[in-house]
Amino acid sequence: MKNFGFIAFVTVLLFMGCIDTEGTLDLKGKVLDEETKVTIPRRKVIIQAFTEGDDNKTPVYVGQFLTDSVGCFTYTLNKVKHAHLYNFYFIGDSAYASSTNLLGLTELKRDGMFLSFHLSQLANFTITIYRKCKTPSCDTLNVSWKSNGMDGKTLYPYKIENYGIAPDLEFRWIGGDIKSAIKTKTFADKRTEICFELFRNGKRKEFVDTIFCKRDVANYANFKY
Repeated sequence: MKNFGFIAFVTVLLFMGCIDTEGTLDLKGKVLDEETKVTIPRRKVIIQAFTEGDDNKTPVYVGQFLTDSVGCFTYTLNKVKHAHLYNFYFIGDSAYASSTNLLGLTELKRDGMFLSFHLSQLANFTITIYRKCKTPSCDTLNVSWKSNGMDGKTLYPYKIENYGIAPDLEFRWIGGDIKSAIKTKTFADKRTEICFELFRNGKRKEFVDTIFCKRDVANYANFKY
């Protein structure tokens, strides 16, 4: 699921019908940067419940809240009848990736006043591609990347800037004067693996590069062929 693909997902939940509830549960906690342990203010959280006997595991919208100016929250949860699992969905943005945390009702009753959630910060990342070879003209290059094991294309929206021939498909360039940049974000301080798959003269070569993108700086991976 895309980091910014939550809009339709949330819309469906918001317009679902009324749900049966049975009492309330007071919750209190904080949201932290998983690396620095610093609290994160103004984070939007959507809560869903999973009811018993639902083979499709369709979530039921329960409510939502924001962390305050210092990254803490208090929230009164309406307990859904026959629901024993609650999902806390943290909305992603340009600073932090989206995140889901599934908690059982027993766990919430026990630890509900001392909750801590951790979010992964994102870092700026640019992949530059430059074709210096003039022959053969039918070089074909495919580009892909993963950040902390997640497909980079689904983690964060990307933008492709072309100063020469544009790709014929989303991430495939064929021959010609190619000079492009893929601008996106990856997980900060985690392993990002970039794969360049080159087809030339009927042969396939794969080039893999690894980078640990640092937070709050511009991170680059460059490929010339």
